Amino acid sequence: MALNRRQFLMLAGAAGLGTVGAGYGLRRGAEPPEPIVASPSPVANDADLVLRFAVTADGGAADANQRLVGQAMADWQRRYPYDLVLMAGDNIYNSGELSKIKEAFETPYAELLKRGVKFRAVLGNHDIRTDHGDRQVEYPAFNMGGRYYTFSQANCQFFALETNVDVDWKAQLAWLERELAASKAAVKIVYGHHPVYASGHYGTDQAMVARLAPLFKKYGVQLYINGHEHHYERTQPIDGTTYLITGNGGAHLRPVGKSPFTEFAISRHGFSLIEVRQTKIVIQGIDLNGKEVDRGEVALTV
Repeated sequence: MALNRRQFLMLAGAAGLGTVGAGYGLRRGAEPPEPIVASPSPVANDADLVLRFAVTADGGAADANQRLVGQAMADWQRRYPYDLVLMAGDNIYNSGELSKIKEAFETPYAELLKRGVKFRAVLGNHDIRTDHGDRQVEYPAFNMGGRYYTFSQANCQFFALETNVDVDWKAQLAWLERELAASKAAVKIVYGHHPVYASGHYGTDQAMVARLAPLFKKYGVQLYINGHEHHYERTQPIDGTTYLITGNGGAHLRPVGKSPFTEFAISRHGFSLIEVRQTKIVIQGIDLNGKEVDRGEVALTV
């Protein structure tokens, strides 16, 4: 059954940490509590669809919330097929131990893995606590081409970063600029674990703004995706780049506020589904019950 019924979700109060389905939402210019009207499900007509993929982060908790998110991802994939999932770090809690890979990855996403969906991971701060994350980089199902790497699919190029405190930023930024400058892709998407612009526990990271925002503006990056903040947040375009936080994959939630740049934010477990179409990128926030709680669009220059 297609998910096309309009849902009226009354989401109020602060997020209950570790509580299944707890959360509240904020739209720009409004204060909670406010009824959130879920947008319709994805457009069934895929005539102009270039690529559809899902994103999760901070999901390696191996708990009921993560399993529900994994099931919602599988349910949506069955109705609206995709073959790629970006994992934006903290893949295995609490310390990135590969010994926990079954309960933190293989079981929650078993249906997707069985259908041949490919996961592409980056390292979060919890992931480097064991062997500096090396075992995760080597783990075949994470499909990591190194600690940072790039890959292309359907005229979209993805740039996967390591954003941890001990990374060699000089080398990584030089690599990123070379790859962005050489890219012929119509759509450029960068993802890493830590936020650039955010309205949650950590907030906007000025060092990350200084490192990345000028490159994104110079080379026309349309979307940056991250976790670390345990909520969902979509910004307005900032110098042409939309910033998407999807750190609600299973770990305990944290409250989220709003900033002048916030278009929508919610503290509720879930994942993001992204559709690249001929003239736009459609970003959807899906909660752990499979309900769409946010939909936004990024215009593409044609």
